Amino acid sequence: MEASCRLQVYPRSFKDANGDGLSDIAGVTEKIPYLKTLGVDAIWLSPFYPSDLADGGYDVIDYRNVDPRLGTMDDFDAMVAAAHEAGIKVIVDIVPNYTADKHVFFQEALAAGPGSPERDRYIFRDGRGEHGELPPNDWISLFGGPAWEQVPDGQRYLHIFAKQPPDVNWNNPDIHEEFKKTLRFWSDHGTDGFRIDVAHGLAKDLESTPLDQMDPLAVQHGLCHDFTSPLWDRREVHDIYREWREVFNEYNPP
Repeated sequence: MEASCRLQVYPRSFKDANGDGLSDIAGVTEKIPYLKTLGVDAIWLSPFYPSDLADGGYDVIDYRNVDPRLGTMDDFDAMVAAAHEAGIKVIVDIVPNYTADKHVFFQEALAAGPGSPERDRYIFRDGRGEHGELPPNDWISLFGGPAWEQVPDGQRYLHIFAKQPPDVNWNNPDIHEEFKKTLRFWSDHGTDGFRIDVAHGLAKDLESTPLDQMDPLAVQHGLCHDFTSPLWDRREVHDIYREWREVFNEYNPP
């Protein structure tokens, strides 16, 4: 069996093709022959989507586009074509645990208000205390500070990482459909596979126990193999990936 070599490429710092000081998708295309000489047979692209870079590009504003600072969809298609011509597969980062706060879903959630279907796409909760002045519980985000951020109407949303990307609610069917649409979009543009960010954290259980009684260190316990964590490694996450497998099986070859 031949050895394989997969290379992670951070498009914003890999190769600047147009000399504007920021690396880009065209720069990846330009270096495909070089990668082939290294024996690379697959490249994993870190996020190249529109983003404010609050989390290194993982705070995605639009999952089905290229950040205009990095190029266009035509540039992406040209890169995929060059990679495939060289026998190199293309894997893209998918970020399904959260969106950027500028994502259209979150902007709709803010506008619609508490109790709305739009707000249910994220994990919003009322605060504790007489006037809701306290967060729903004492969780600390992995990036430091409270894991709950307050919005103008008083509710708070959960963010396991930076506050700019709010966690989405995978109990909401809109989220399932949004990401299936995204998977099909990039698959239709020649993507060979996906690297799933925070793959073990999508399914959450915030209903079986009052939030203020949950483990105060639950966020920090990033691995939990007995399925007892409300946030990590829950059995339900496999249901999501079975659903995705059905999407990938729509293609020939799968």
